[in-house]
Amino acid sequence: MKQHVQAFFGSYAEILFLQGTAAGAAIFAVLLLAPKTAGCGVLSVLSAYAFAQFIGLGPEFLRTGYYTYNPLLVGLSIGHLFEPTPLVGFLVVSAGVLTLVLTVSLANLFSTYLRLPILSLPFVVASSIAYLASLRYSGLLFGTHGGNAWAPDVAVPAWMAGFFKSFGAILFAPTVPVGLALALLVGWRSRILLMLALAGYGTGATLRGLMLGSAAQAYADPTSFNFILIAMAVGGVFLIPSPRSFAVALGAVAVSTLFLDATTVFWSYYGIPVFTLPFNAISLATIYVLGLSASPLVARYIKETPEETLDHHLSTLLRFSGSLRTLTLPFAGKWTVWQGFAGRWTHKGSWSHAYDFVVTDDTGATFRNEGLELEDYFAYRKPVLSPVRGRVVRVIDDLPDNPLGTVDRAQSWGNAVVIRDERGFAVELSHLAPKSVIVRVGDWVERGALLGLCGNSGHSPQPHIHVQVQATDDVGAATLPFSFVFYRQQSTYHADDLPAEGAAVEPLLPDRTLDAVTGLAIDSRHRFEVTKHGAPQGTVDLEVRMAIDGTSYFESDRGRLYFSRSEGTFYFLGMDGSDERLALMFLALPRMPLAYAEGLGWSDHVPLAVAATGWPVAAARFLSAFHAPAARVEVELAFAGRNVVASRARSKLLGLDREARVELDRRCGFARVEGNGLVMRRISNETH
Repeated sequence: MKQHVQAFFGSYAEILFLQGTAAGAAIFAVLLLAPKTAGCGVLSVLSAYAFAQFIGLGPEFLRTGYYTYNPLLVGLSIGHLFEPTPLVGFLVVSAGVLTLVLTVSLANLFSTYLRLPILSLPFVVASSIAYLASLRYSGLLFGTHGGNAWAPDVAVPAWMAGFFKSFGAILFAPTVPVGLALALLVGWRSRILLMLALAGYGTGATLRGLMLGSAAQAYADPTSFNFILIAMAVGGVFLIPSPRSFAVALGAVAVSTLFLDATTVFWSYYGIPVFTLPFNAISLATIYVLGLSASPLVARYIKETPEETLDHHLSTLLRFSGSLRTLTLPFAGKWTVWQGFAGRWTHKGSWSHAYDFVVTDDTGATFRNEGLELEDYFAYRKPVLSPVRGRVVRVIDDLPDNPLGTVDRAQSWGNAVVIRDERGFAVELSHLAPKSVIVRVGDWVERGALLGLCGNSGHSPQPHIHVQVQATDDVGAATLPFSFVFYRQQSTYHADDLPAEGAAVEPLLPDRTLDAVTGLAIDSRHRFEVTKHGAPQGTVDLEVRMAIDGTSYFESDRGRLYFSRSEGTFYFLGMDGSDERLALMFLALPRMPLAYAEGLGWSDHVPLAVAATGWPVAAARFLSAFHAPAARVEVELAFAGRNVVASRARSKLLGLDREARVELDRRCGFARVEGNGLVMRRISNETH
């Protein structure tokens, strides 16, 4: 029953780009003041829901209001236009079922072929069909007040009245009180959405007033709700909130004024309103074009509010700044970066994405004695290891080492091995010693496999390892960006990064104990005893589940905490819900290397909502849309023992400086987590 209630109210919330039962129930309560319109909406949703269950649509279709908010809009539109009669009831039921069929069909087509949402396009189609059909039905009685006589207008300035009436018109209640209530509800959930609604309406209505020659006429037209919806959808939902996104949204609103007036002229010939056609056409076209251009403005993960989407995006940028093309360091022990991306000497133009490594002593010298012989160089004939797993596709092994002071310009890459990574790119390692390569074309190699020895062949003034990533298998092909994983620079761990020139780096060795501890089995249950400032808070059961995309998560009675292990690092990825216990775990250990070294430390960032709650977070999220550093919560972590990690989270804007501590169980999972007065102590562990 709870699931049905959530889906029902979710239909109302979806219309205003909100999520959650509370928001939907609030909208439903406002509409109850217009019982005729609200009743038709309820009937349409229930009809669509019943039909979906009758034909056997799976639970995923009915879990939220995604598939039923279009039938709701159709019911509201019919209830707004006609007086309630049995014939109107039949029309509502038929239109509701038709809209559900259109919604499911169009959702599949749009997601498969266009990778677009359907917005309220099924509603536009179904309502237009219902309105056109009604012209032949003499038994239908048109309403005289549109069902909203209960809500008298309020004496406010024309532009303000127009804004609130337009807001109310989204739910077919174009009056100031309804619009005010809906605007306050949206503002309560998202300040960004309310700001965009005001900006969108102001831009669209003002431009229309200039073109129509009458500002009063433009403000009095309730179809301006299209401007509100366009601004909220483009600037706040489907694009990552930022000044550029807001500019795109207002540009889309400006263009939509032409589309609105053109469709109004055309549709009026048939006696039907334009509904949300301008909103759908302009919003979908804008999102589609930006998607085709791979614009960084497009949101990859859409959360419950624009603020949450932005918070997730900004923390993800800070946390995972590396590349999808990841390599381990191609050597063992400590080496020094001689030249990085766009280096001082040879890493230029199409070959700018490459790294050179040498071995140095404590003084920074790369050789002993006078450095007159190749054997004087610390890197010479050191092992070169495979940085990826893949198949060897090119091998050059017969070029001589250059005498010091000379380079081979004709064979710039020298002796080289090219490996085709199974992820779709190739890796080249160059300047190897002659006759030292032990792999052959066609061999399969794993990360860390010995390839050959460091030499001085090709365009190499001193022995070093050159590594680059490229799209093709040809030796010396144009390079692509990449990053290195699972290495340390002095006492700092880097999960996925690019070391600076002059940095001394070394790969880490995986720790079997830490790997086993974080190997949390699906369906296992971890029970914790919880205290807060010493007072017992009961127990909490955290069950390990798997999401549809394969990501694992802890599930409590209040939320989910997602985690994964990738390339030698354990990560907490994100959180749903508002469980302070899960938030503590996230804040205390956002990531951890699966390798132990005494005193090893690292840093990370977490979303604002993990570190704090309430209005400070709301204000910081809103501000971060204009100034991204406002969302920065940095966490410094270090091993305080073989199975203990200590952390400290800081945020200048939030005035946050909080310490936490995690004790790992020696066999599996977390033994104890504490911070900010909250302590979680595991008391049982069940694996099914």
